[in-house]
Amino acid sequence: MRKILLNSLFVSPAVLGAALMISPAAIAAGQKTETQAAQLPTLEVNTQAQTAATTPLAEVKSLDAKALAESAKPQAIASAEFSAEKVATTESSFKIAQAAPQAPAATPSVDTLEQINRYSREGRAMNGSSNAQVTSVSQLSDVRPTDWAFQALQSLVERYGCIAGYPDRTYRGNRALTRYEFAAGLNACLDRVNELIAAATADLVKKEDLATLQKLQEEFAAELATLRGRVDALEARTATLEKQQFSTTTKLAGEAIFALTDEFATDVPGGGNNTVFQNRVRLALNTSFTGRDLLVTRIAAGNANTFAIPGGGAEGIQTFNFGNTNGNRAFIDWVAYYFPVGENLRFYIPAVSGLHYDYAPTVSPALDAADGGTGPLSVFAQRNPIYLIGGGSGVGVNFNLNNTFQVSGGYLADNSDGSQFTFGANNPAAGNGLFNGSYSALAQLTFNASEAFQVGLTYVNAYRANGGIFDGGSAIASSGTLFANNLVNPLTGAAQTNAAKVNAYGASVAFKLSPQFVINGFFSYINADFVDDGQGSKDIWTYGLGLAFPDFGKKGNLLGFVAGAEPYMGNPTGASNDIPLHFEGFYKYQLNDNISITPGVIWIVNPGQNDANDDAVIGTIRTTFTF
Repeated sequence: MRKILLNSLFVSPAVLGAALMISPAAIAAGQKTETQAAQLPTLEVNTQAQTAATTPLAEVKSLDAKALAESAKPQAIASAEFSAEKVATTESSFKIAQAAPQAPAATPSVDTLEQINRYSREGRAMNGSSNAQVTSVSQLSDVRPTDWAFQALQSLVERYGCIAGYPDRTYRGNRALTRYEFAAGLNACLDRVNELIAAATADLVKKEDLATLQKLQEEFAAELATLRGRVDALEARTATLEKQQFSTTTKLAGEAIFALTDEFATDVPGGGNNTVFQNRVRLALNTSFTGRDLLVTRIAAGNANTFAIPGGGAEGIQTFNFGNTNGNRAFIDWVAYYFPVGENLRFYIPAVSGLHYDYAPTVSPALDAADGGTGPLSVFAQRNPIYLIGGGSGVGVNFNLNNTFQVSGGYLADNSDGSQFTFGANNPAAGNGLFNGSYSALAQLTFNASEAFQVGLTYVNAYRANGGIFDGGSAIASSGTLFANNLVNPLTGAAQTNAAKVNAYGASVAFKLSPQFVINGFFSYINADFVDDGQGSKDIWTYGLGLAFPDFGKKGNLLGFVAGAEPYMGNPTGASNDIPLHFEGFYKYQLNDNISITPGVIWIVNPGQNDANDDAVIGTIRTTFTF
């Protein structure tokens, strides 16, 4: 081999450059023509000189890196590291498996394949972009006319076009060269020669070059065969994946929850509660058309009935109770589209079941799981209940003023009046539609003081025509007492659904003492003017404090404690005024990347704002599968 290489230095500058100057970047430049009009008898190599690196398919955004991976709703872009971000582009790429190459004489050794793999990783940018073909040697910033092999490299670049530089326009000609890299570079030049012949430009190929190339081809026959087999196998695998893949723009994210749960209170209608086994399944189709946008289409089904809590309120509602169908009837429970305008502005347009925490940071970085099965047990423990005032169809927007301040705003009109099939925002009947029925409008300023400290100030103006105030636009309350949700008349004790004009003011704070310890708290005051029921304006309060210990005992685990008061009415007429306290402790144990088990307890003191009611104690073992 040494004699061949030595002789080639004097025969042709093209071979000189191929032998001593071809970098791994040159390999990316080799391209195979679909058909070739003519082939040299001695040049039988027909492989593409492309890297054998894994190839990502189309990538889409997720649901929430955290939210989508866990079938949770995404949030808006946050300015701080631990902001409640749920809409980040899904960065996990689907990798193409590489089959072992087929050599004509012997199976390549592990060392051979490893060297090829090592080569395939070289000459690629950090972001995975491949090397760009250069058309002039002057485009290579580290190659100078005084370099001893300058003319040889110039010939390869400008005469044959089979040399490529790195993405930063460097050549790095002083690095070591392996036989496998040389074989791949030689293969690139052989393909280029064949292209020139097929294009009727055979006069560009010298007879001396062909003779030398023939000798080099014979010398590197084994390496070229290895590359040929490997590339052929990769091409076949790629073709199979392209035929069988669901979509180039859409990915599926799923979550299935199995819950064994019981409520131990005794003073409940019907004589008590029983131990139950419940489930909820969410399947989200996450589609990206530009790489920066996200269309979410989610299907849900479940059979999780809520427990009868003393006082009849929505206290202690668990996340898998949120949005269930009471019969495992599958339905589309969320359709929304996220898209950016420029670098700092992002829009959120929900068609069905949009919520304010889909786009506005909730300032609950460790506990907010978007009502999925990977965070706290209850809806209340995740975030400030102010984000549950209204929901449905409309628009949300986030604007990053700078790295410190973020402004969020949105308008949502209710989708449902309590049934799955009667809608409000798209119903032209009187008292419905986008602007004539129940709605909620949110404005929020998020202050990211540092990576460890974040504050959110929130205002919500809403009109609730019927159902609960804290209902997420579904007309079914998800947090708080009956009084707080305007579901009972304090004067008579009778059920009611009178309309309410709502002005809500909230503040949320998160403080990350360390990556393994996060404190968050929230407080909200809501003034509700109950229309035509004789009550007038009433004050509603809610507050809470959460302690979260991410990665407790193992990466992916989460230990959490939450204490606070779910929404309650202050001084209701003719009713008790005891504060309903909510205590919760849970521990999510991550068995593996896709399965977690969460045991926990919810303890409600003074449920229904009445200390005469028995405390409610809910015990749950929740198993969550994500895929």
